Amino acid sequence: MMKRTLRHMICGVVCGAAMVGMAPGLSAQQEFFTREDVIKYTPDWTGERFADGRPKVSDNILDRMKNVTLEEAWATLQQANFMNQYEDGWVSIHGDKVLVGRALTAVWMPGRPDIQKVIEQQGVKDKRKGDMNAWPVDMLQPRDVYVADHFQLKEGGPSIGDNVGNAIYAKSGNGIVYDGAVRDINGLEELPNFISFVRSYDPSHHYGSLRTGKLLNSTMVSINGPVRIGRATAMPGDVILGRNGGVMFIPPQLAEKVVKDSEQTHLRDMFGHLRLKEQKYTAGQIDTRWTPEIEADYRGWLKQNEDHLPVPKAQIEELLNSSPR
Repeated sequence: MMKRTLRHMICGVVCGAAMVGMAPGLSAQQEFFTREDVIKYTPDWTGERFADGRPKVSDNILDRMKNVTLEEAWATLQQANFMNQYEDGWVSIHGDKVLVGRALTAVWMPGRPDIQKVIEQQGVKDKRKGDMNAWPVDMLQPRDVYVADHFQLKEGGPSIGDNVGNAIYAKSGNGIVYDGAVRDINGLEELPNFISFVRSYDPSHHYGSLRTGKLLNSTMVSINGPVRIGRATAMPGDVILGRNGGVMFIPPQLAEKVVKDSEQTHLRDMFGHLRLKEQKYTAGQIDTRWTPEIEADYRGWLKQNEDHLPVPKAQIEELLNSSPR
């Protein structure tokens, strides 16, 4: 019993190159969060999933999420009682751009050789390639974001430099949310859309393999399980929204609502600002609950301009068919 418990504790690592990209009928050793575990802990998601069980929020929602502000996402999540989904205080790479993607998660702990040995041996059996810092990278899919808790380790902590960064970028076309240090930051900045949020930069590098014969800095103990990123909790399949120095971890079942709420806010702001410039209404009339007359004017404006607004026409039709606020 003790042996099985230990294997389950250490294992995310062995969570295996997971079933992502594997041929039908094959399986992999996954002892921390298996496909079934991921599904179990994301019960509110009813849509498409990756082979490893992660919710697969549609590309359409990801595209539209890029226009959502952190305040808008925060408001929707708070209303749904998700209170711990935001973290800031990052060092940004390409911080003038917006990071959006689906989370693939990993957890590191301070290095411990006895656990490391078991994990590395299992990695050999699972035919994993390279050191463990490459294992989650091999699992990445297009538009994923690698989200890792590396316990903010700085000196001796960087498990991502320009080589691993290039591999991440080649797999996902995206960046990272990394609660630790990176190295080779000049090389990472050369990747045009490696939009990333990290804790620090350090020129050192981690020792994450017993083959080095050096003191282990850290050991990876989980892939595709829950992770704590500062004050926030992230799950595999969460939609990452990173911008303006902060990162929001959006549960997949709320991603579409976050987008739609944001789009409605943008439309109402466009209309309100237009009418204020025209001096048709006063600030007091716009900056409060709208009267039935203003609501009717807004709906008429939507109908008249639905082919020219920065929101999908189907969403505008949905707003027109809904009850006024």
